[in-house]
Amino acid sequence: MAEQTATKKWVFPTNEEAVQALGPNDLLLHLLSQAFSAKVIVRGTEIQFVGDEEEVSRLQHLLSVVTTLVRRGMQLGESDYRYMIEMAHAGDLDDVIDVYTTEIGTTYKGKAIRVKTLGQRRYVDAIRRNDIVFGVGPAGTGKTYLAVAMAVMALKRGEVKRIVLTRPAVEAGEKLGFLPGDLQEKVDPYLRPLYDALHDIYGQEQVIRALERGNIEIAPLAYMRGRTLEDSYVILDEAQNTTIEQMKMFLTRLGFHSKMVITGDVTQIDLPTGRLSGLVHAQRVLRGIPGIAFHTFSPSDVVRHHLVQKIIDAYAQDQARQG
Repeated sequence: MAEQTATKKWVFPTNEEAVQALGPNDLLLHLLSQAFSAKVIVRGTEIQFVGDEEEVSRLQHLLSVVTTLVRRGMQLGESDYRYMIEMAHAGDLDDVIDVYTTEIGTTYKGKAIRVKTLGQRRYVDAIRRNDIVFGVGPAGTGKTYLAVAMAVMALKRGEVKRIVLTRPAVEAGEKLGFLPGDLQEKVDPYLRPLYDALHDIYGQEQVIRALERGNIEIAPLAYMRGRTLEDSYVILDEAQNTTIEQMKMFLTRLGFHSKMVITGDVTQIDLPTGRLSGLVHAQRVLRGIPGIAFHTFSPSDVVRHHLVQKIIDAYAQDQARQG
C-alpha cells in the first residue's frame, strides 16, 4: 500500500520570530532535512513540509513547540534542536515544553538554570521527592551539574546549612604520589569538576566565602569516615569508583534533615581488576527501599556536542558485541 503524501505548513508572523526559531543560517531546517525524508520548502516566513502524512504532522508539531518556547523567551541552540528532533521521532514532543520550562533556579549572573531533557526533569523530580538519589548514566547528561544546582538552591533557601561535595580519589592512569604539592593539592584535580559547577552557579567569590565559613565543603571521600552529616546536602560524584565498603560508609553518614545525591557512570570504572564497584552493588541491593530512588540516564540525555552521544552509542554497541 502506497504511503499517503501530504502537505503541511507553518507560518511565522514576523521575520524576527522566524530567525529566533530557526537559528543561525536556518540551522533547524537543515537538521530537519537531514533527519526526515519529507521535503522542506521555504517561502519567506512560511515553511512547507511535503511527504509522508505522519512525518509532516510531526514536523509541523515540532515547529509549533519551537515557536512556543521562543515566545516564552527561550534561546535554543543546536543541541536543543537535535533533542527535539529525537523526541519527534519518538512521538514524545508533548513533553518537551514541560521539560524546557522546568526551572531549578538562577546562577549568580541571573541566568535561569533549566533542565534540557525529559530524563533530566525526572532526575530533578526524584531529587525533590527522595532523601537519597542515585543518578547513573553517561558523560554529558548533567548528573553532577544539576545535583550541584539543586544543592545551591537548597542552601540559598535555608533548607540546609551546608553543602558537602565529595568523590573518590581513584587514579585513571596517573598516580597520586607522582603529582606535585601537598595532599590537598594532590586531590584538587579530582575535585575540579565540582569546583567548576559551583563557580558557574554560585560565583567564584561566593564559593570562596562559603568555603571559609564552612557552608560548602569539598573533600575526598576518605574524609567522610566517622562523620554524621546533618542539615546537609551531600553529593558523591564519580561513585562508580567507590568500593562496596566505601559506598556503605558514605551512605551511613546520612543525618537528620539531610539529602544525598550519588552520581556515576558504570561504563567508566577505574577500580583495580576484580574489585566490584560500590555503585553497581548499590543498584542491586538498595532498589525498592522507600526514600531511595535510582534514575538512569540514556544517551538521549547527553547535552554536550552531538558527537558525544554518537561516541557513547558506538562504545555501547561495541561492548554488547564483545559480550
